[in-house]
Amino acid sequence: GILADATETAGQHKDAYQAILDGVKGGAKEKRLAAQFIPKFFKHFPELADSAINAQLDLCEDEDVSIRRQAIKELPQFATGDNLPRVADILTQLLQSDDSAEFNLVNNALLSIFKMDAKGTLGGLFSQILQGEDIVRERAIKFLSTKLKTLPEEVMTKEVEEFILTESKKVLEDVTGEEFVLFMKILSGLKSLQTVSGRQQLVELVAEQADLEQTFNPADPDCVDRLLQCTRQAVPLFSKNVHSTKFVTYFCEHVLPNLGSLTTPVEGLDIQLEVLKLLAEMSSFCGDMEKLESNLKKLFDKLLEYMPLPPEEAENGENAGNEEPKLQFSYVECLLYSFHQLGRKLPDFLTAKLNAEKLKDFKIRLQYFARGLQVYIRQLRLALQGKTGEALKTEENKIKVVALKITNNINVLIKDLFHIPPSYKSTVTLSWKPVQKADASQKRASEDTTSSSPPKKASTGPKRDARQIYNPPSGKYSSNLGSFSYEQRGGFRGGRGRGWGGRGNRSRGRIY
Repeated sequence: GILADATETAGQHKDAYQAILDGVKGGAKEKRLAAQFIPKFFKHFPELADSAINAQLDLCEDEDVSIRRQAIKELPQFATGDNLPRVADILTQLLQSDDSAEFNLVNNALLSIFKMDAKGTLGGLFSQILQGEDIVRERAIKFLSTKLKTLPEEVMTKEVEEFILTESKKVLEDVTGEEFVLFMKILSGLKSLQTVSGRQQLVELVAEQADLEQTFNPADPDCVDRLLQCTRQAVPLFSKNVHSTKFVTYFCEHVLPNLGSLTTPVEGLDIQLEVLKLLAEMSSFCGDMEKLESNLKKLFDKLLEYMPLPPEEAENGENAGNEEPKLQFSYVECLLYSFHQLGRKLPDFLTAKLNAEKLKDFKIRLQYFARGLQVYIRQLRLALQGKTGEALKTEENKIKVVALKITNNINVLIKDLFHIPPSYKSTVTLSWKPVQKADASQKRASEDTTSSSPPKKASTGPKRDARQIYNPPSGKYSSNLGSFSYEQRGGFRGGRGRGWGGRGNRSRGRIY
């Protein structure tokens, strides 16, 4: 009562304020009053600031959930001047709460002090990301990845965004794969990094994280996992102005020659197809390449492995008899597309860089593949004829629609290469691209940025859109569509850790 009555002269009643501070050691009633009045009169007693904040923190850890909630709700009132980064640090640690109402209060309190001083608040968050406990680090990163995009432009100034980039670079020196993905989401959402130079900066960050200077070890699942996760983050950043050259070069020189021996920690992932799809997506945005002819040769050689000779033309009669070579359309689409894209940069590769015998051999393989292709395209069109709407949504028909896209793409690219001289003018959309766009928009729509529940542990299983391999019917151009085998392959974005930066021995325990 004394402090309330004194209003402006409240600062003269230090004893009364001290009595309120001592209330945190009392019963539930005294604690509730203290939780309310310590922040209310805090500004009048700067000399008791430390004692007041510590007293409020005791209440934030009280056994009584209603007292804890009251104390947390009032914490932003302590965020004045030099105290703000400390309050931000405290609130960040409180993100580890598993009580959903409490967790929501902490989120709201952090957002409210963000609007007072964004850089000060970020200082507290990043301090805990760099030094806090694992659960706090994880939730602080999740907070940044979901909440930053909800803040208005007057809060997210250029200076604030620069601070986020600088601090993020420190964190990226030692992260897990999952954390890296979240930081790329945070950084790619910053307005200042939407420019060409901004995207270029992000690509350089990813290249650094992928460690493209290292020797590639296909037998090390962590090494392969790291490269794939980083490449997936880089792919959406590439454009006609932001080139993928460094990544495409690395894939051609180090990954393609080892394609058959790649290992992955993700169960059910067709790692070879995953690599070829990423290469295909990147090849459209490749700039001037130093060893273009050498890399085009590696790509060409790999393509030949999936373009069989007709059985009667095969050496040693290995495929003689009735056995037809297996045509792996999904692989061929990726390799042919990548070769077509890079071939534009050296259009005389097939005619001037290959000897006549090699070119003749390639044409025979193309012709054989094209013949099989025409049969399957006819079968697929017949199977889908007259089907619309719901009929096309059945699993079997969805598979046939994708298979038709794959086979049509290969057909267009083969026709180009049959030109004399070979042409590189046709454009096709990779068969899986529209599926990815739809998935991405659904994912964005379903993201919850206002959830009042603590984040749930992410599933460690495959999350990427289902990868599909199209295997044509067996037998000589079989007309039996029932024998289509179209495996579903789970892609992935990776679980935690997997040898991707153990993050050292950071300090443990609360550091209020």
